[in-house]
Parts: sequence; C-alpha cells; structure tokens
Amino acid sequence: MKVCVSAVASSLDAQVDPRFGRCPYLVIVDSETMQFEAIPNVASGAMGGAGIQAAQTIASKGAKVLVTGNVGPNAFQALSAAGIKIVTGASGTVKEAVEKYKRAELKETDEPTVRGHFGMGMGRGRGRGQE
Repeated sequence: MKVCVSAVASSLDAQVDPRFGRCPYLVIVDSETMQFEAIPNVASGAMGGAGIQAAQTIASKGAKVLVTGNVGPNAFQALSAAGIKIVTGASGTVKEAVEKYKRAELKETDEPTVRGHFGMGMGRGRGRGQE
C-alpha cells in the first residue's frame, strides 16, 4: 500500500514535517517493500490552497494513506473526497512513521487537527499577526 508522509527532506531518514500542505516534501512509501518516491511539494509556497494542492498531488500518485503531524480543514476535505485515510500525530523519521502506522500505533483521524492556514508564518514573512 502506498503511504504518503509529510517530510522536511527527500529520504526515509528525513524528519516528519508536522505541516501537511506546507511541508517541503511528500514522501510516498510502499509499506510492504519500503521503496519510496520523494516529491517536492510545489504547493508549499502557495498563497492559498496549499493543502488542497498537496492532497491532489498525493491522490494522483495513488497514495491510500497520509501520515502527518496535522491537517487543516481544506486539506482534510480534499483528502477525504479522494478516499485517502488521514493519520495525524506522527513524529520522528519517515521510516519510523510508516513502521508505527503498520504496527497500528498511529490512528486515523476523522476531523481536521488545526484551523485553516496553519504553518503560514513559518519564517517566510506571511501570516504574522493575522487571525
């Protein structure tokens, strides 16, 4: 099964990025073989709709599960519409996150875990002081 993990870099040893839509990389891992494809998240710098665009990217790659730290309402809706299971609360490396998911140590979520525009102010000069 293809599992996508939001990541800060393009390897299995990369740390899980707690932000889905704004993560630098989407690492898609075959949970049986641990073969992977790292995709730069072109939506990470978008002014809006990053979560939706990232959801469309992983759906087009055949991912069945997303493992991440948090997911906002727009991404949650797009992922759910695509039939992708959403697992939040992940940390550690991409490899560790996939292994935790396989051992059922991470649970599927049925609602967004953060409000919209989470992660916008991560040192890029956007979203500061806005509510």
